[in-house]
Amino acid sequence: MENYSKARTVEQPSVCPFPDLHPGTPEVHVKDGSKIRNLLRFALSRMEAKSRTSEEEGRPRPEEGGVSVEGQQETPGRPLCKQVVFTASGKGVSKAITCAEIVKRRVKGLHQLTRLLYSTVVEVWEPLEPAAGLDSLTVNRNLPAIWILLSRDPLDCSQPGYQAPGRYDALWAQSISREEGGVSGQRAGHRRKRGGGGGGRGRGPIRQTGRSRESTKGQS
Repeated sequence: MENYSKARTVEQPSVCPFPDLHPGTPEVHVKDGSKIRNLLRFALSRMEAKSRTSEEEGRPRPEEGGVSVEGQQETPGRPLCKQVVFTASGKGVSKAITCAEIVKRRVKGLHQLTRLLYSTVVEVWEPLEPAAGLDSLTVNRNLPAIWILLSRDPLDCSQPGYQAPGRYDALWAQSISREEGGVSGQRAGHRRKRGGGGGGRGRGPIRQTGRSRESTKGQS
């Protein structure tokens, strides 16, 4: 490809795999350069009641930071949404997963449905020297894409990718207790090793030097 240069790139996003969404459900399109705080501010403003305060004045618009909602704008009188969708492709997949997990911790009792798809990226390459007789090239690349649906209403648990709402406090308590137990066990082991001089690896009898032998003979 040293004789070609990339002319343009066109991304064909995947179609939303959730056909039975509530009307007015926001779709948060997460990009690689999106800021997580802007994404969470918009998503939580549609899911939490306490966001309807005057503190929202002066904050960035929902479209900033890579949030794209189809023709929708945040208004103070809008009722709370029961569902929200996070979608991303390529390098933004991990950031979309992070946003979904944070929203699940803030808003308890959310059901999750995850879909893994592919989005097509079309790249057009033009020759550097048109007089050389080279033709333009069109390259199609498939990027992994993710769609995450968070819903207050119960979803079909038989669908693949379904996650029921769970308690995270018990999970974190177990992990913390395991870590503390492992650290305490390691510390106790180190202490035993340091204080075990009289064990199996004891020191042998003390050798006497020539001067010490002469001193003992003189004393005798």
